[in-house]
Amino acid sequence: MMQRNILTLLVTVAAATMAQQEPPPSFNPDRSLVYKAVEGDDLKLDIFQPTAWKRSDSRPAIVFFFGGGWTGGTPAQFYPHSRQLALRGMVAISAQYRTKGSHGTDPFSCIEDGKSAIRWVRAHAAELGIDPNRIAAGGGSAGGHVAATTGVLKGLEDPTEDSSVSSRPRALVLFNPVIDTTEKGYGAEKLGTRQLDASPVHHVRPGLPPTIIFHGTADTTVPFENVKRFQAEMRKAGNECELVPYENESHGFFNYARNFEAYLDSTSRADAFLKAHGLAP
Repeated sequence: MMQRNILTLLVTVAAATMAQQEPPPSFNPDRSLVYKAVEGDDLKLDIFQPTAWKRSDSRPAIVFFFGGGWTGGTPAQFYPHSRQLALRGMVAISAQYRTKGSHGTDPFSCIEDGKSAIRWVRAHAAELGIDPNRIAAGGGSAGGHVAATTGVLKGLEDPTEDSSVSSRPRALVLFNPVIDTTEKGYGAEKLGTRQLDASPVHHVRPGLPPTIIFHGTADTTVPFENVKRFQAEMRKAGNECELVPYENESHGFFNYARNFEAYLDSTSRADAFLKAHGLAP
């Protein structure tokens, strides 16, 4: 109870502080780096650095994954979130990954690339000015699914990579995430006989990263029931999982261009959550 009260206080303070700020001056990344080459194409990480960033820093970081049903989407979706968190002192990264539209791939390639991105960031922490032990993953919708799988699912890794470097983040920040890939959730038809293999809610066990979820109660794409059930399973297993409901909001409510107030509120709560876990300055 004390921990929840402290988290509530941190959220209130962070929201008040961020509400006083003007919108970030630029959503353009400070630099982009290739983390993986597949099918003749380079997959990149768009990196947002704090104003006073130095290579010798040891800052916390977060890697975001965009939504789009594993079919489309762009890293630009999380540029506003990345810039805002960079202004708060983190190194924030928006990752490119393969989709059906860009590379003709299935959701399992998305999962593989998500794990590759976390692994690459950890392996290159020194040149990125981050602490390899303080890396979070975040994302929205199908990107929320990619982020969740990096923390929840075992295996599904790129077999060519160094498995001694962990692909698992320390915390998860999820925006209306796909969390059940069976008929009760989203994506069953895209996964066929492998629905359960990619379904985070069916792989909950003790020792998973602390998680915060932002979800609209009127979401008809990813039912609110899915994340409530995930939270219940996480808590039953002894894991921390905070669920922040947005009343009467539908899918994608958190996007900067759609609802600035929801964007600012959810980003400030994410910042407070990460701070409470030592993953934000």
